[in-house]
Formats: sequence, C-alpha cells, structure tokens
Amino acid sequence: MLMSLLIFFPLIVSLILIIIRKNEFLRDSIVSSTVIIELILALIICFFYHEDFRLHWFNDSYISFRFSGFRAFYALITAFMWAFTGLFSKEYFKHEKENLTRYYFFTLLTLAATEGVMLSGNFMTAFLFFEILSLSSTVWVIHEENEAARSAAYTYLFIAVGAGLVLFMGLMIMEHFCGSLEFEQIFTFLKNPYYSNHQLILTAAILIILGFGAKAGLFPLHIWLPKAHPAAPAPASALLSGILTKVGVYGILMTAVYCLPTNLYFGEILLVLALITMFLGALLALFSINLKRTLACSSMSQIGFITTGIALCVILSHTGETEGAEIALSGALLHMVNHSCLKLTLFLAAGAIYMNTEKLDLNGLRGFGRNKFLLKLAFLFGYLGISGVPFFNAYVSKNLIHEAMEKAIITSSNLLPYLEAAEWIFLISGGLTFAYMTKLFISIFVEKNNDDALQKKYDENSHYMNKISTFVIFSSSLLFIILGIPSVFRSVSSFMTEGKSTLEHFNYLSAECLKGSGISLFIGLIVYLVIIRKIFIKNNRYIDLWPERLNLETLVYKPFFTVFIPKVIFGSILSIFAENIILKKIFRLTFKIFIIMIRSLSIGTDLLIVLIRKTILAEKKPAGIAPGHIGFFRKLRLETSEAYAPIIANFSFALVLTCVGIIIILLSLLLK
Repeated sequence: MLMSLLIFFPLIVSLILIIIRKNEFLRDSIVSSTVIIELILALIICFFYHEDFRLHWFNDSYISFRFSGFRAFYALITAFMWAFTGLFSKEYFKHEKENLTRYYFFTLLTLAATEGVMLSGNFMTAFLFFEILSLSSTVWVIHEENEAARSAAYTYLFIAVGAGLVLFMGLMIMEHFCGSLEFEQIFTFLKNPYYSNHQLILTAAILIILGFGAKAGLFPLHIWLPKAHPAAPAPASALLSGILTKVGVYGILMTAVYCLPTNLYFGEILLVLALITMFLGALLALFSINLKRTLACSSMSQIGFITTGIALCVILSHTGETEGAEIALSGALLHMVNHSCLKLTLFLAAGAIYMNTEKLDLNGLRGFGRNKFLLKLAFLFGYLGISGVPFFNAYVSKNLIHEAMEKAIITSSNLLPYLEAAEWIFLISGGLTFAYMTKLFISIFVEKNNDDALQKKYDENSHYMNKISTFVIFSSSLLFIILGIPSVFRSVSSFMTEGKSTLEHFNYLSAECLKGSGISLFIGLIVYLVIIRKIFIKNNRYIDLWPERLNLETLVYKPFFTVFIPKVIFGSILSIFAENIILKKIFRLTFKIFIIMIRSLSIGTDLLIVLIRKTILAEKKPAGIAPGHIGFFRKLRLETSEAYAPIIANFSFALVLTCVGIIIILLSLLLK
C-alpha cells in the first residue's frame, strides 16, 4: 500500500484539485500537505522497505517497480525537491491568481510520473512514465503564456515528442533482440560478448541514449534547456534542472549498467557526447548575463560531468578495472545527488530575487543582495559547492570522476591521447564553472548597481522573503556542507550502490585531489579576471557577446525541418512525378482519392455530430417566446452560438478520438 501510494497518491490528489479549484485556500493547503506526505512516505520506504513491486493489469501484463538502492534514494530526493519547491511556491505565486490550479495539477501529475520513472523495474515501465512527465511538464514551461514561454514550450515539446519516438524505436529493437525489457534479463542475455557487441544492440543503445539524453539536456538535444528555464517559474525551473534532467540520466545509467556495461564503442560514444555537453554548457553559461539562463546552461554542463562518470564506468569495466569502474559510478551517482540539491537552492534563490525585482538581467540585479545575509550565505554555499571547492559537496563527486579518468588513462593505452585531452576538458570545464558562478555572486551580492536610486531601493528592501521561503532556501544550502563530510558521502554512496562501493580507501584530501581541484579553480580565477572583467564588462555594464543566431536550433534544426525535408527531399520526389507523364497522372489520381477520403471523414464526422444534436441532444426552444419577439442582441447571440457549436463539437470529437487512440496504444503495449 505504501509503495503504491508513493507513486499514485499525487495522481489522485491532482484529480481532486479540479473539483475544489475555486477554493484557493483549500487548494493550496491540499498541495502543501500532499508534498509533505509524499516526503514522509519516501523516507519510510527508503529506509525500511527494499523490495520489488508489480502492478498487474490484464492477463500477464504488469508494470514493475523496485524500491532499493539508487532508485529508493532518488525517490526520496524527488519527494524532497517537490516538498521544498511546494513550500516556496506559496510565496512565489502570492500575487498570481490565474492558472495556478492548472500549474499545481500538472505539478502533482509530474511528481507521480517522476517517481514512476525513478522506481521503474524495467524499460517499459520507465518509458510509460517518461512519456507522461514529458507532456505534463510542458505546462511548466508555457505557464507565463508570453511569447518567450510559447517559443520555449514549442521547442521543449518538439524535443520531448521526438525523443519519445526515438526511445521507443530503441526499446523495440532491444526487446526484439533480447526477448525482454527486464533489466536483469537483458543483463544476463548480453553477458555473451557476441550479443553485447552486435551492431543491432549498439544501434538500440544509441537510440535509447538519444531518447533519454534529450530529457537530460545531453548534446546535441540540449536546445530546450537554455530556453525553458528562463521561461518557467522559479520553482518549476528548480524541478526541471534538479530532477527532470536526472530522469534522462536515469535512462542512460540503466542502459550503461544493464545493457552494455563493457562495450568500449558505447563508452566512447557516450564520453564524446558528455565532454561536448560539459564544455559547451559551461561556455554558454560564461557568456550569459541572464541569471536563470546561466543556471540552466550550468545544469547542462553538470549533466556532462555526470555522464562522463557513467561513460568512464563502461570504459573501465571493459578493461577489467573493477575498482575504477566503481569509483566512476559512485562519482556519477553522488554528483547527481549534489547537482539536484545545488540547483534546488540556486534556482529558488533566483526566484526570491525575481520576486522582488522582476528582473533576470545581471545589470538590473546588480547589488540586490548586498545586505541580505541569509540569501547571500545560501547562494555562497551553492557557488562554492558547484565550483568544487574543498570541503563542499561537488568537490567530492568531481574528484571521484577525475580519479576514475586517471585510472582509465593508466589502463587504456590505446585511448591514451584521447583520454588525456578529455582530462583537460574536464579541468577547464570545472574552471569555467568557478568563473561564471563568481560572476553571478559578485554582480548580485558584492557590486553596486549603476542606478543609485535602484540600489537604494534594494538596500531598503529588508522583507524580501517570508520565514518559510527563508527556511527552504537556507536549510537546503546546508546540505552542501553535510554532503561534503566523508562519513556522509560514503554512506550515501554505499546505500545507492547497495554496498558495492563504500569508498573506504578514497582519500578526498589527497595531494592528487587537491591538485586537480586547484588547477580548475586557478583556471576559473584567470578566466574571471582576464575575460569576464576585461572583455565581458564595458562601461561598467555586463554585455552579452554570444551571437544570437549561433545556436543549433537556428542553424540546424529549423532549416532541416522547415527547408531541407519539405523542399529538398519532398521537392525532389515530386519533381520526379512531375517530369514523367504516367507517374504524374498516377500521382494526381492518388492525391484526388486521398482528398476525397479526408473530406468524407470530415463531412461524416460533421454529419454524425449534427445527427446527434438533432435527435438525442435536440435543443428545445424556450416556451412562450416566439422567434420574432426575441431581442436583437439575444437573437444575435443565439445565431452566433448555433454557428460555432458544430466547430467546437467537431474539435472535441477529434480530441476524444485522439485520446482513445493513445489509450489503445498504451493498452497494447501493456498487453504485449
């Protein structure tokens, strides 16, 4: 019962919100209570229940869940993130009355779907919940309903739908080849080197990586991430960055651990994508002068760090370096946890700043936090944590990944130049992290605003957060110190890997660890002093030097889907028909038949709707009122209503048919 509630309780409550949507106080109270109850359930299950759970549907079909190790711990992290963002949301949305029920409905629906993915016991269960959260989380992005939000939501949804199709293709190939989508059965089947190195399996794995990687923000499907975070409300941005990207990482992790744990080609492909993601995200964050966009690009970079750890785990497993593979896996898992906690605090802090200023540009925010001690301290902890400064959380996880990379350099002589270059990309990306986080901290909490009147307004604003929001932001920032304590991160690592890696022999203050961290911090300091202070600041203002059109969406994706496919590919095909007389006639006849079929279906639907309205749902005229005695405006209203009613009914009927089709597809998958 507890296990079922953890996944389906938020879904049930989301339906209740529709009923009580007009009572704002009751709605807000139910949402706050739900996320707290979810956190309590996750705590109980994480520490007391470690077992599998299957929910049967029809015949022998089921969806499978597993409550142990990494899954159970990340279910707890998910509940923790939702609880803290839920508490913060009350103040963040205090001046907003419209669309809040919609926001909370989809927030709870996304919580249920996210827990479903994190606890999934096979690929099909993960896929079903993955698709649900991809659609439900789109509402977060479009919540503001302005032009930027619509553009970001369009990109987000386009990537989500495309990624879902690619992921489904990969899963079907995997099931066809292995005979199952159960993690353990795939792992057992692919123990045979002949099968694990088969070209079809590698193709399926790459498709799965692209499908899950799109949600993670992995290059080259990262384009939604820098657009969606600035458009979404701050609590949603914290969840998008801290948790939903980890849903994608979860799929990549399961593919690496259960499908191809020793396939060198797979490890190399994943490492290349991870390194590009890591460096490009850091570079975009360095150039950005928008607070939330900088944090969003930072998330992309940190996903690169995590994926690097997963790729190194595969490469080291291939060489037989078991200890190094465990270190790489522990580093990736710990950095996932660290990044979730870091982005919770940093995005909520950004939300607190935006609540008071309604600005995201660094020039407008400059000097806001100079005399705001707790907010400054929380942001400082996040800044030091994500930068990998010793005694803070990300220092440990980044050094674990770095140590795994050094072991890979020693054991993989055939990849030596490639891995040595990868190590420098790793260190430089870490340095860029320190540089752009220094830029954010100094501009908001140290420097003064160029506008003296605005700076005075900022300094006089002492009631910038209520007590609950202050508690949420400051208490979550303390995790960055707690997770840097050796006994804590060793316990967390041991729990997530189910005792396979205790890190007892990892000396986090060794000369090698301090050296690697020192190199990154030194690079970051030089970049900040030389590039940011000398080039990115002109006339005492931060300037955005990144060319607006220099992005994959503008340069590649839009031209490919709007020009290349319709004009080049279809244009070439149509030109063949046009040049041949016989083919031209066949094409015209086929096209006419197709048009007649479409028109018949459309007219048939309209006729069916009219028939139902005239018979079963026949409208009765008001008694005692002759048509000639109806007032002009009332007559106009009735005629207008009569005109657009079939249109609305036709559209509704189309939506119903679409929903029926989706339900049939899902049931067929479950019954397969």
